[in-house]
Amino acid sequence: MGMDGSSGLRIVIVIVGGVAGGASAAAKARRTNENADIAIYEKGAYVSFANCGLPYYVGGTIEDRNELLLQTPERFWKRFRVRVHVLHEVLSIDRKAQSVTVKNLKTGVQFAQSYDRLVLAPGAGAIVPLLSGADHKNVFTVKTVPDSDAIKRYLSDCKPKDALIVGGGFIGLETAEALKKRGLSLTIIESASHLLPNFDPEVAHLISTHLEEQGVRLVLDDGIATFHGDNQGTAVKAELQSGRLLSMDLAILSIGVRPELTLAKDAGLEIGNAGGIVVNDQQQTSDPNIYAAGDAVETIHLVTGKRTRIPLAGPANKQGRVAGANAAGGDMLFPGALGTAIVETMGITAAKTGLSFEEAVAEGFKPFVSITHSPDHADYYPGAQLLHIKIVAEQGSGRLLGAQIVGEHGVDKRIDVLATALTAKMRVQDLENLDLAYAPQFGSAKDPVVIAGYVAANTVRGEVNTITCEKLKQLLANGESIQLLDVRTSREYNNQHFPCALLIPIDEFRDHLWQLDPLQKTVVYCAVGLRAYLAARILQQHGFKNVSNLTGGFLTCPDE
Repeated sequence: MGMDGSSGLRIVIVIVGGVAGGASAAAKARRTNENADIAIYEKGAYVSFANCGLPYYVGGTIEDRNELLLQTPERFWKRFRVRVHVLHEVLSIDRKAQSVTVKNLKTGVQFAQSYDRLVLAPGAGAIVPLLSGADHKNVFTVKTVPDSDAIKRYLSDCKPKDALIVGGGFIGLETAEALKKRGLSLTIIESASHLLPNFDPEVAHLISTHLEEQGVRLVLDDGIATFHGDNQGTAVKAELQSGRLLSMDLAILSIGVRPELTLAKDAGLEIGNAGGIVVNDQQQTSDPNIYAAGDAVETIHLVTGKRTRIPLAGPANKQGRVAGANAAGGDMLFPGALGTAIVETMGITAAKTGLSFEEAVAEGFKPFVSITHSPDHADYYPGAQLLHIKIVAEQGSGRLLGAQIVGEHGVDKRIDVLATALTAKMRVQDLENLDLAYAPQFGSAKDPVVIAGYVAANTVRGEVNTITCEKLKQLLANGESIQLLDVRTSREYNNQHFPCALLIPIDEFRDHLWQLDPLQKTVVYCAVGLRAYLAARILQQHGFKNVSNLTGGFLTCPDE
């Protein structure tokens, strides 16, 4: 039935590409219009597979390869009456004739397929840099099922010991965990200054520290220049841009993905400044008879309101659903996305939604940050571990702009709460009063998200000024006169502290105010920020005019 309850238009819908966007489009098109003739052309061997699950198949967490195959051509036909043609590549689009040229990759035969509505879901391909040696038989990407099959065969047949992961993003970290589980020695190479480049540095540092504790070697601020092979076609050394040579038995390239735009460009469809196919909120391209979805399209970022590319499975599925419905005669909208994402590697999880601090600055916002470290559940209940939460908010208004979380447990729950808050355009002041579920094994009466709201809202209300570790280090390096106070215990202080800091434990703080200069710029710090907040409030109420609390505490300054 159609969206209005009618039998639907008798139209031909052609979908280019399967996986997330294309498969979702086909299923929703059928639910919208029972009378439509729907066909998918997919150049790969599989119409719909869980590409996010590929690293876990390589590592053996997912044992049955068939679990990755979400749909097959046969199942698509039986349930949805959608004709699926795998190993069929669409070569070109004739917009005037409303026809595509298709090549059967098994037979080489080419033919024309007409359409009334066309949905493009070509996705994005793994970036393989143009460097010497990238074609060696032990250099792989992890983007398709055949990629994963090839890696598993090599692991089984050749028993490699030393692996290089080129790229410290999500796929790189997930693949690193998979290979570590298989017993390989690992080196991760990242050309940026820190892992997870779309995270802020002090958040990513928590991941780096954890991986190094797991025995993973990290090479940052460096990239691959070339691979050196033997006469068997196997790469045995990787030469970095710095000239450093690393021995290797296996390399995984996880540098990122590039949208597949050839079809759209050749057809004259509009390509935006963000490097993707331009679509409206109905997923309609510059040609009203052509829709597009997935990694190749541009998406409105719900925080900035600007077009960007967000190559993630969640937006791709939603976009495909909207494109399929509208191509079939429906009326659905896709408002945009936040880029909410999460990754787990070797027992540590990192998640992000919205903008990082660096991204917020680049987008023209005037942001401030608030960093908190709270137990994932009641600390009196066994097993509590810290959740490290960084809130990015707008100065003055307190509008939430983004969040990042690192921890061992409960990261997924909190990032989803914050993503929902972002979608609702909430302020950090609104986080203070969220009514979240509590039982000792699940959370705390003051949930970590609520605590993050408390701390950030205190800054908005002017109850306390905050300073980041980076800013404090800059001031100290520039020789600025600062009254730096450490309010931890003497044991903590003796273990590690800022060289110029004066120790006054918080429980003795009021007794030593006479030692301090109320006119001098003062920064207080403790381990995570709470005791320093108490000290800052004491100082402010005793006439100290220029007091700042180190947000996140000494824990955010790991290099001290």
